[in-house]
Amino acid sequence: MEQNMNKVNGQAGNVEEKLSNMESEKKDEILSSFDGFKEYLSGKVSLGQKMGMDEEQLANTAQKVGDYLASKEDPRNREEKLLQELWKVGTEEEKHKLSHMLVKLVG
Repeated sequence: MEQNMNKVNGQAGNVEEKLSNMESEKKDEILSSFDGFKEYLSGKVSLGQKMGMDEEQLANTAQKVGDYLASKEDPRNREEKLLQELWKVGTEEEKHKLSHMLVKLVG
């Protein structure tokens, strides 16, 4: 169990690196529509659950994704623009709550 948690924690720590290294064509495909983004996030949440991640760990990972997207990617649709604007004005606690809501949305 401890080994599994270390694996989960290590993967959560590599979120920004994995997103940065993703091919831009793949990134464009994911971010071109909000439905595409939700499908991608849903797949990652499902994978995390299969690896034994609980909702808090999933939300922490989603928050890292949100941090990356808000600072490094331009929104490609209205929904992403809204999320980016909320992210920019939100406190850390509000961002964390929004991350929980995104995990629930796609879970």
